[in-house]
Amino acid sequence: MKNNFSAYILFTIISLILGVNQVWAQTTVITGKITDSDTGEGMPFVNVYFAGTTKGATTNFEGFYKLSTDNPGDSLTASYVGYKEKVKAIKKGATQQIDFQLIPDATTLEAIEIVYGEYENPAWEILRNVVDNKDKNDKRSLEAFEHESYTKIEIDVDNITSKFREKKIVRKITNVLDSIQSIAGEDGKPILPIFISESLSDVYYIRDPERKKEHIKKSKVTGIGITDGSTVSQLIGSSFQEYNFYKSWMTIVEKDFVSPISESWKGFYDYDLQKENVIIGGIPCYQIAFTPKRPEDLAFTGTMWIADSINNYALKQVDVTIPSTANLNFVEKIKIQQEYEMVVKNGAWLPNKTRVIIDIGEIRDDWAGMLAKFYVSNKDFKINEPKDLKFYDQEVLLDERALISDDQFWEENRHDPLSATEKNVYHMIDTMKNLPVVKTYVEVANIALYGYKKVGKIDVGPYLYMYNRNDIEGHRFRMGFKTNVDFSKKLILRGYGAYGTEDERFKYSLSAEYIASRKPWTVFGISRRDDIDQVGIFSDNLDNNPLFNSFSSFGTLRRPYMHQINKIWARTDIFKGVTFQTTFRNRDIKPLFPFIYETDGSDINYKSDFSVSEIMFELRFAPGETYIQNDNERISLGSGNSPEISLRYTHGIKGFLNSDFTVHKFNASLKQSFRMGVLGRTSYLLSGGYIPSTLPYPLLEAHLGNESIFYNENSFNLMNFFEFVSDRYASLSMIHRFEGLIINRVPLLRKLNWRLFVSGKALYGRVSDANLNLTPDVDPLGNPVDGFQALGKDPYLELGYGIENIFRFIRVDFMHRLNYLDTDASKFGVKLSAQFRL
Repeated sequence: MKNNFSAYILFTIISLILGVNQVWAQTTVITGKITDSDTGEGMPFVNVYFAGTTKGATTNFEGFYKLSTDNPGDSLTASYVGYKEKVKAIKKGATQQIDFQLIPDATTLEAIEIVYGEYENPAWEILRNVVDNKDKNDKRSLEAFEHESYTKIEIDVDNITSKFREKKIVRKITNVLDSIQSIAGEDGKPILPIFISESLSDVYYIRDPERKKEHIKKSKVTGIGITDGSTVSQLIGSSFQEYNFYKSWMTIVEKDFVSPISESWKGFYDYDLQKENVIIGGIPCYQIAFTPKRPEDLAFTGTMWIADSINNYALKQVDVTIPSTANLNFVEKIKIQQEYEMVVKNGAWLPNKTRVIIDIGEIRDDWAGMLAKFYVSNKDFKINEPKDLKFYDQEVLLDERALISDDQFWEENRHDPLSATEKNVYHMIDTMKNLPVVKTYVEVANIALYGYKKVGKIDVGPYLYMYNRNDIEGHRFRMGFKTNVDFSKKLILRGYGAYGTEDERFKYSLSAEYIASRKPWTVFGISRRDDIDQVGIFSDNLDNNPLFNSFSSFGTLRRPYMHQINKIWARTDIFKGVTFQTTFRNRDIKPLFPFIYETDGSDINYKSDFSVSEIMFELRFAPGETYIQNDNERISLGSGNSPEISLRYTHGIKGFLNSDFTVHKFNASLKQSFRMGVLGRTSYLLSGGYIPSTLPYPLLEAHLGNESIFYNENSFNLMNFFEFVSDRYASLSMIHRFEGLIINRVPLLRKLNWRLFVSGKALYGRVSDANLNLTPDVDPLGNPVDGFQALGKDPYLELGYGIENIFRFIRVDFMHRLNYLDTDASKFGVKLSAQFRL
């Protein structure tokens, strides 16, 4: 019995030992996702490891990780620079999912310590090799490339405070607010989604001449205030989410940031080689952290992973942050993460994953903030197979069936599946869109932004012109309309009617445009207008500024005249960046102020009214300009750093349709904005004109002055209204913004976020004797005639300086008039204006 008991004990001990060994031999498998608690986005490049061991992994670009080991620790740690480290317990020998939400911790972002003297920073040699190989690794070294691109954008309301919840409109959507906390996660901040979109595109590039094209094949858009989606679909493609760190300077939200691998890297950044031989996608990399030498510089803070010498020191991964010290209005943080893939052996690398997060702060304490999240995935690269040059004419092309798709299509064609949270976002937005209170606020916002209210197939407005009061018309009432895309995708009708209570005269305008082709963009138009204009306000060279035109018609009108215009025009794109327009115009002008001119070169015969029939030819070069199509309109998104050149010739035909004059006019302009490195950004407009014909001065160039307290970029701001007139002229307008170069270096001023600029305007002008003598001083009855004066031999000069971004909106210009001081015009002035610049 004793022996049996001993055998039982021995058997039990052996069984326990074998059992323990069996437990020890079981594999522990852990998968999960690490997200940012503020944004809910997956976090790439995060270190995940078992506490007390060297066993770990790094999250992929979507934030996922996987660990498998037979000898785990008791807990799992997730850590990343700039975030609080987090530890969670694990179950040994089990397959499990452990997710982390990391909380930002700005206190961990410490400056890199640099030791001066003979010390050679080990990162410097790597940076020198990176710069030496930039031309080889940059995607712009390729003759051509193309790929499929998937883009996802989400915009949310964040920082939802109790004060924000108490707002009337917010209380109406409490059922939605109650559900957003549940999807935020254990440490996540609740966000209220208001927009989400997906697009699938084919992207093309050719190097010489440099052209880009994006063909948006499918697009899915939903958001508060989004009705059609065609315009938004063109803005959500990958073309507008492109970030190339191989460029020395990168333009982000209208600011120029220096790249950490620019040629001048040593002057802007401090570097720390943190790790060597980090294996990423099978490629050994150097992990290098960097911070700006000066916090006020427009530079990044972050980490980059540089491939080894065998892979030409190419940029493999980068994770950068733009902090609030960059002096961006309302923007608290911008985070850019990018992953690259070698597409040519020992050659260029293309980004295959890009994520951008823009955190927009609250404007007021009782408001919420905004969070914009962009994700781009590229695949199926084709290299050096260029298309015909004409193929690239339209930079952004929305397929006619792009907005027609179903859930099955997106399930099959998304590069990455939607998370459960993202699927819920679609449902939440659709719920809010259908709430009556939201529909009402959206309609009011659209009217305020666009000036029109949609009524079926007609848009009524613009409301800015509905009421006016001036000394000629008294109370002026106006109502206008234009047809929308529901009326026709080819024909656009516009018009308005106006009536003045004092002059008791009806004014009107009617026009029709026909879109003959969208590729190339070709439009024909015809119009008739009978209304009041003012000398100098009506000009072929002035931009159409509705706000200025509206307010300039209040109060006392300056040299007004009844103006009847009949016009026919045609406009087409000859090829990308080159537009040609021809216009025939007949104008009948009846001055409402004391005015006459000589009709036959003598001082006997005078006339007040006149007509002119003109044909105009205009050629415009804007090679860098990008357009999108909004229903039946084409909207320019600017030319970036590329110049815009316009050339125009106007010929008036005497005798045709009662025209009184033979007219020749030549006009040209050059406009550009360019970066001056660390010194900031300069913009200029150079224009000139020549009128060799003898004409009444309302047909000459009346340079626009400004006697108000408000700044107007199209005028000479210390010149009186219509102070000078020319028949040949050249003008230069410039402004240079220092982008924080000076003020950001003064500690007390830096907190104000003010921005310093300097400006200048110069005008050279002449008037021929024939045109000077055409207008007499008095009429035959001895009554004075409103005349004009010309500039002397010296050019007119204005210089200014000022501060913008006061309270984030206000701009103050201090201006000096340098010559022509013997007039009643102001020699020094302070002008105010409001503007929105990030």
